[in-house]
Amino acid sequence: MSLDKAAVAKIAKLARLKLEPERQEAMTAELNTILSFVEELQAVKTDNVPPLTSVAPMKLRWREDVVNDGGDPEAVLRNAPGRQASFYTVPKVIE
Repeated sequence: MSLDKAAVAKIAKLARLKLEPERQEAMTAELNTILSFVEELQAVKTDNVPPLTSVAPMKLRWREDVVNDGGDPEAVLRNAPGRQASFYTVPKVIE
């Protein structure tokens, strides 16, 4: 596929870009270069290529899912803006 100056002007108008006439020739060449590269990419056969999430092989590090009390509840509650016994107290938000 190849674009001419009229097609580039229409694309610029649709994209709401102000494209001066002296810049149209250079833009036409740039867009044609991009389109030819996309055509090259479309020619590559990718039927048997599995999808990738990363180019570097990665493995997740698993850890035991252990429930605990945080180690020191008194230290945790010291950070609370308000407390009552061993609980946080918060202002009422629903009337």
